[in-house]
Amino acid sequence: MTTKENFASTGDRLGSRKVAEDLMRKLRFPVFGSPMFIVSTPELVIEQCKAGIVGSIPALNARPKELLRDWIVQIKEELAAYDLAHPDAPSAPFAINHIAHRTNERLGHDMQVVADEEVPLVIVSLAAPKEIFDAVHSYGGLVFNDVINARHGLKCAEAGVDGLIAVCAGAGGHTGNISPFALVPEIREFWDGPLGLGGAIGTGRAVRAAEVLGADFAYVGTAFIAAHEANAHEGYKQMLLESIAEDIVTSDKLTGVRASFMRRSLEMQGLGEKLASDKAAVKGFGEEGSSAKAWRDVWSAGQGVGASREHRPAAEIVAQLKREYDAVA
Repeated sequence: MTTKENFASTGDRLGSRKVAEDLMRKLRFPVFGSPMFIVSTPELVIEQCKAGIVGSIPALNARPKELLRDWIVQIKEELAAYDLAHPDAPSAPFAINHIAHRTNERLGHDMQVVADEEVPLVIVSLAAPKEIFDAVHSYGGLVFNDVINARHGLKCAEAGVDGLIAVCAGAGGHTGNISPFALVPEIREFWDGPLGLGGAIGTGRAVRAAEVLGADFAYVGTAFIAAHEANAHEGYKQMLLESIAEDIVTSDKLTGVRASFMRRSLEMQGLGEKLASDKAAVKGFGEEGSSAKAWRDVWSAGQGVGASREHRPAAEIVAQLKREYDAVA
């Protein structure tokens, strides 16, 4: 049976519009700040949530792993204090991101911490393990999976995920290569639940365009690398401000998974043209895995990099995105 026939055979679309509607009501602006390896910090998450968008952070950013619980408690306590002081404009939910891959030896530990602390939203990358779904659903949390093609999305939907995030061509970090004009409609063939769209979204107009395509929210990462609260080297931030879309290189040679990096950062590490011919690295997502070294030594960004103009607080980035979004209502 072909993929298209598989989609058609699902009958009524999977997923719940009620979940999407309930989640969107908690946001002042339909955006998730995407989890960025190394770059995302608890402070960035807190400011994103205060500004009314979902803030997220990879569990693997907490090193050593015992720090993860402290970070989650910090986020929860600061957002609770903010909500008490701002009852008319409460914060948005926050999310923890898990890399579901066999080389992530921390996954069991990190899952347990997230379950103990009842994190409201979990974003899973790469696989769709039932044990994560069961653990998060046991306390009433939601699980979203990022996907790079419709086949992966259908597998996650049938496994019981609450939301899907289509990571399309142009995204920073680990990325897909399918146009959003193709992938979002394909996913909507079988999925009626919450759907996010990532890939070169750096302006409020692009957020609006994601909705027009059929997504419920935009997945925005690169725009926040230049935020004051981001854990990015000053050279990284400056390179980001100086780069445009053609400066982004996409390859699977560094981590074994297709990812986007700024060309100049590759050249600074002596990679350059070598990247095209070397064998792919063996990806590893542990404390000192090859993936960690790749992100630390070369700098990632998506094709929306040209929209970043200055260093500023995360709240100001969200405010500008919202102004641009409102202007094309």
